[in-house]
Amino acid sequence: MPGAGAAAPVVGRRLRQLAGIDVSELHGVGNVRREALGALGVNSVLDLLTHYPYRYLDQTRQARVADLAVGDTAWIVADVLDCRVIATPSRGAGARGGARGGRGGRARVELTVADGRDRLRVTFFNQPFRARQLPVGTRALFFGRLDVFGGRRQLTNPEVDLIGARAGRVVPLYPASERAGIASWEIAELVGEALHRAGHFADPLPEIWRRRLGLVDRTAAFTGVHRPASPDEWEPARRRLAFDELLRLQIDVQRRRSAIERDSTGIRHLVDPPPGADDLVRAFIDRLPFALTGAQLRAIGEIRRDMAGPRPMHRLLQGDVGSGKTVVAAAAMLVAVQGGHQAALMAPTEVVAEQHHMGLRAVLSQLEVSDAGALGGCRPLRVELLTGRVSAAVRRQIVDGLAHGGVDVVVGTHALLTDDVRFADLGVVVIDEQHRFGVEQRAELRARAESAGGATPDLLVMTATPIPRTAAMVVLGDLDVTELDELPAGRAPVTTVWARDPEGEESAWSRVRAEVDHGRRAYVVCPLVEGSPRVEARAATDELERLGAEVLPGVRLGLLHGQLKPREKESVMARFRSGEVSVLVATTVVEVGVDVAEATVMVVEDAGRFGIAQLHQLRGRVGRSNLPSWCYLLDRSDAPEAADRLQALESTADGFALAEIDLELRGEGTLLGTRQQGRSDLKLASLRRRHRPLVVQAREVAAAVLGEDPALERHGAMSDEVDLFLGDAGSERLAKS
Repeated sequence: MPGAGAAAPVVGRRLRQLAGIDVSELHGVGNVRREALGALGVNSVLDLLTHYPYRYLDQTRQARVADLAVGDTAWIVADVLDCRVIATPSRGAGARGGARGGRGGRARVELTVADGRDRLRVTFFNQPFRARQLPVGTRALFFGRLDVFGGRRQLTNPEVDLIGARAGRVVPLYPASERAGIASWEIAELVGEALHRAGHFADPLPEIWRRRLGLVDRTAAFTGVHRPASPDEWEPARRRLAFDELLRLQIDVQRRRSAIERDSTGIRHLVDPPPGADDLVRAFIDRLPFALTGAQLRAIGEIRRDMAGPRPMHRLLQGDVGSGKTVVAAAAMLVAVQGGHQAALMAPTEVVAEQHHMGLRAVLSQLEVSDAGALGGCRPLRVELLTGRVSAAVRRQIVDGLAHGGVDVVVGTHALLTDDVRFADLGVVVIDEQHRFGVEQRAELRARAESAGGATPDLLVMTATPIPRTAAMVVLGDLDVTELDELPAGRAPVTTVWARDPEGEESAWSRVRAEVDHGRRAYVVCPLVEGSPRVEARAATDELERLGAEVLPGVRLGLLHGQLKPREKESVMARFRSGEVSVLVATTVVEVGVDVAEATVMVVEDAGRFGIAQLHQLRGRVGRSNLPSWCYLLDRSDAPEAADRLQALESTADGFALAEIDLELRGEGTLLGTRQQGRSDLKLASLRRRHRPLVVQAREVAAAVLGEDPALERHGAMSDEVDLFLGDAGSERLAKS
């Protein structure tokens, strides 16, 4: 592996300089065109040069009209011989509305074009501006699919590029806005001027890395992406610029993580107790009524090694629903407790916190910890629950126990962040469903411990929403990632059915009735709490009434949603666990953490309104025992996006596979969310599988450069670009998360 070495002086135009030049400095950009560019997010010359083409048309291989067959998709360069605007009446407008051809109807523009002797009809529907854009005598490029209408060959609503008149070259097509008044060819002309005036670009990536990774230099990249002389030039150019986007992210997260590790004092936990002392982790595992999976044992081993070291642990534990994350988290907390420290688990809702507390208390309260003030020198390990619903008296006892060390493990919600909560010696923080907490909240809990004891507690964040591996390397580069990719033995698979018609829905309700008759339980999840005239979707309150009267008469029903008072939530969940309630009608408040082994059916109403991850989480509420289980996704919508999601859920129960599918369907923007707060999202780089090698290379370069130059003092251009694109605010959020 090449070292970073002493970086050579970087000469040429820096991107920050271009970011400081308004696009109006280019020729021909007045107020009107400046406003049109602004509507596309192009305000500076840098914005313009990173407004990349979405497609290239190779005019050296242009098609001839005579050679086209019906069904071919191709582009041609042709001259406009005739242009007509034809008014078509709108539905129900009548002859009078159509005669006006403007407001009462829709205009159809018909062109006759020719590339020599061969003619072709080109038709545009509801695009009247084409008549002004393409008057007789104009030479233009048309890209579309050849069809036949009325016995004549025709292109319908093709893409148009006026710069296509220049034959014998590659034409970049840019995201443009005819509505805003800016066309692709105009953007291309402005980009050409910007490239010419910018000259040579400074390259922050040392030449030794460019050679090793086979990357073109920065100047060749911008030239090749915007002005490729041949089709062989644009792909290497796009690869280099995509690499730069990924490298900036990797530099930032690794630089920030190194700073945290350098400036923080960690806790060397007592991982291996001395002879004669109790090993709480071993005692805990021995008492479990089941054997741990290989993935759980590996995860516990990784966490123990982290906690034994001098630096604070910063680890993500991700696993599919039902993979046993809580058991691994319990082992981490016991490592802290057996060394005399405390542990805190923060859950997103009271229902989930209570579920965790119930499970942990059942398995941990049998263990004992050393206590010089207790008879015999030891006492039972103390696990407490701190949420907004505990009484004032109980809360005072718990808060006092945390401050003086009498409470070993506390499970709570946001109530752990109130001013009166202080820890005697917090050793590890576990965050469940980390994406449900703001970065400020997660940082606050760790800061409490730092201010109290001076040391930074270890951090373990858990999620049952698997993140695609490539995305995790980019977005979670500041975390070590542990995956639980095995399910415990004895879990029956969940049969998933997309019920898209009345017969399918009736099959779902029949299954619910049959399971209830056998003493089992079911969930019915609705997207709304109460009905709304503005939203056509099932509401839990209305569905409770309908099911009781029409679909499940005589079945004991319960209602659970976020607007209920805490005592009401606690009561209905207790009755559902005991079997007093057989069918729980709920909102997504049951999405995570709720564990009722007797629940064997999940029915999701209007399932197309939910995302893949959310549906997978809901499905995970059943199949938590050896009983056969079912998940019915009720949705009659024919929307393509919803159909893709529901088909994916029906085809696989693998959360990691679904995460990849979700990324393909939704793209990177939704996954990055607010993690990237700088100038732009990834424009050329992809977090999908095809760019995984590029992500790995970017991580390797970032690690090597920072390893030899932690402050990037010898890589000023690289440091400057990270600050330019991410900014201080985005960088701080990355660090805190």
